[in-house]
Amino acid sequence: MPALLRPGMRVYAPGLSGESALLVDALRAAPQCCADVRFVGVWLPGYNNVDYAGLDPAARATTFFVGPALRQSFAAGRVDYLPISYFAVYGYLRDRAAVDLALLQVSPPDTDGRCSLGVANDFTPAVLGKAACKVAHVNPLMPRTVGAATVAIDDIDYLVEAPRPVLGGDDGVDAEFVAIGRHVATLVPDGATLEVGVGKVQGVLAALTGKRDLALHTGAFSDPVLRLVETGALADRDGAITAGVAWGSEALYAFVAGNPRVRFAPVGVTHAIATLGAIERFIAINSVIEVDLLGQANAEMIRGRQVSSAGGITDFMRGARLSPGGLAIVALPSTTKGGTVSRIVAHLDEGAAASVARADMQVVVTEHGIADLRDKSVDARAEALIAIAAPAFRDQLAAAWHERRGRM
Repeated sequence: MPALLRPGMRVYAPGLSGESALLVDALRAAPQCCADVRFVGVWLPGYNNVDYAGLDPAARATTFFVGPALRQSFAAGRVDYLPISYFAVYGYLRDRAAVDLALLQVSPPDTDGRCSLGVANDFTPAVLGKAACKVAHVNPLMPRTVGAATVAIDDIDYLVEAPRPVLGGDDGVDAEFVAIGRHVATLVPDGATLEVGVGKVQGVLAALTGKRDLALHTGAFSDPVLRLVETGALADRDGAITAGVAWGSEALYAFVAGNPRVRFAPVGVTHAIATLGAIERFIAINSVIEVDLLGQANAEMIRGRQVSSAGGITDFMRGARLSPGGLAIVALPSTTKGGTVSRIVAHLDEGAAASVARADMQVVVTEHGIADLRDKSVDARAEALIAIAAPAFRDQLAAAWHERRGRM
């Protein structure tokens, strides 16, 4: 496969569980073939740990997240970071990005000769019709899933068939988010359709097992969803889950294989604000790094350093605002670093971007309670946020708000 690369070529490489370890190993074995090649993809920090721009000193990458794996190349100026929402990323890949070669990981073909994108249907459909050359890892361990885009085996230009574990893993359930989830549960009615962000925030689902007839319309989901199934909280109907990606254990991948309750769809569907706004009781639950007393949030920077991206949070929060009976929830632990640093702050970290504008913020939840900011004045918003901060920081925050309010 590396022999197909040429200087000036644009190569799409999928992220999350769509990333093929087999194809990555082939690139690493011949890094010189990546010279003057630009890679593009949506690689999530903590999940995808390949620095495509670092494969060769002359390689470059266009990305939509910046995490530890890309830090060195980003600092060296070999990574172009586009700070746009997930739905905008899909449009960029579909309509504006040049793609000469697409790397794919697919299931074996069915009787009609079509391979499924399996558990990673998020962004790859945007480039399937435009890539001049398709190189596929046909992986017998990739589940064939319902609703996911397919590609004809005859339309694949080069392929290798070999079993390799699909990227994933069960991260367990985070105890802090279970505690936060108990408050979130009071805001979620039976019959709601949920979106839950990727990562530890999925732990809030553990507190929703007593609900009934829940559905999911989300970007990605992981093993905590299995508890909703086991306890009868998830609606027992076809399409109860609509998602772009599954990331998890072998048990999760076995659950989604051929399961009509799970429909995989591209980001152009999962993150479309018009679609979200038409779903009744759509509850978006996402996490951030910090929330300030104005009600704006930073989801992507620490001490001015880019560590992630806002991702789909803007798409989902705005969709929830449009939904009849919908609600946008930001859930986060009240502290970090062993309780020594508050995540409810007087103002966003110096140099940080406002990933969530205060006009988009509705409800903030920590383990200490719920701050409902809807229809509240700036003073009432600050008071509500201080009330859900860790008790040790409340006096400090109140004093900081008094000082800030005097300058407004």
